[in-house]
Amino acid sequence: MHYSSFFSQLRSAYQAEIDDLSLDSEGGYVLPQRLAEKRKQMAFLIQMMTLSPEMVAVVFHKAFEFTQPAVMEHLLTLESEEFPQWHSLAGAVRLQPWAEPLASAVLKDPMGEWFLAAAAGLEFMLSKPSGAGLSHHDDEDEYEDDGTDGPVIQLDADDAGDLSDKRTREEAAADWMEEQGFDRKD
Repeated sequence: MHYSSFFSQLRSAYQAEIDDLSLDSEGGYVLPQRLAEKRKQMAFLIQMMTLSPEMVAVVFHKAFEFTQPAVMEHLLTLESEEFPQWHSLAGAVRLQPWAEPLASAVLKDPMGEWFLAAAAGLEFMLSKPSGAGLSHHDDEDEYEDDGTDGPVIQLDADDAGDLSDKRTREEAAADWMEEQGFDRKD
């Protein structure tokens, strides 16, 4: 599928946001706790939704049920200035009950409908096998128990590139921290 440049550019940034929130410094899975913290900051985050939609959209992670995938696939081909009004997506996207108060707060902003369309598009991309990165399973209960301490992750060619990018970012971050006087975590 061909994504618009808007969604193409934000896809990896959104995945990176989810990945960054998923694990603590010891490698423990903390995504639910971190998302809960971000959701409490919604009043502040609304100010950032047009500048960095991928950073705010994570608040709506797992908030959407996609009832008409074809409508969502069409949305992913649109540039941001072409997004439909949020209410016109009502038949294709259903909000989880816990997310309705968050969406109501967003919709009070003049750019709220635009942002919810963007957030739904990003989540839809993440939920698609071709749009999901390394962490398309982000609830510990969803992992198969294979006797190890963590999930079994199958990598395809796209994922291997994402993993390489992640390692490069981690190495750069470790280098920067070392330059700031911190010991290397290696």
